[in-house]
Amino acid sequence: MQILVVDDETDVRDLFQQRFRREIRSGQWTFSFAFSGEEALEFLRAHHSEVLIILSDINMPGMSGLDLLGHVKEEFEMPPTTMMMITAYGDDESHQKALALGAHDFLTKPVDFAVLKDKLAHLLPS
Repeated sequence: MQILVVDDETDVRDLFQQRFRREIRSGQWTFSFAFSGEEALEFLRAHHSEVLIILSDINMPGMSGLDLLGHVKEEFEMPPTTMMMITAYGDDESHQKALALGAHDFLTKPVDFAVLKDKLAHLLPS
C-alpha cells in the first residue's frame, strides 16, 4: 500500500520510517514523502496510480493541506482512495472544512502512531 506523507517538517520522514519500520521492511506499506503541497502534486502527477493514501499536514507554507486536498479532488479523476489531514490545531473549523473538501479522516499532532497504524490496517485489502 503506497502512502504519500505531505509535511513541511523534514524530520517527519525519519519519524515515519522509525515508527513503521516493520511494515516498511515487510513491504506491507511503502511511504513516499513530499515537503510541500506543490511537491505533493508533482509526485502525484508522476505516480498517480500508485498512491492509495495521502496523509497531509494542513498548515504548510505556500499551498496548505486543505488547498492540496482541493487540487487533488479537482485534478485527478481517480484520486487516492483515502486522504487524512493532520494538524497541530484541532479546531472544529479546520476539521469541518477538511471533511467538506472530501477528507476521510482528521488526525491531530502529535500523531498517535498506534491509532494511525490501526486506521491504516483497516484500509488494507482483505
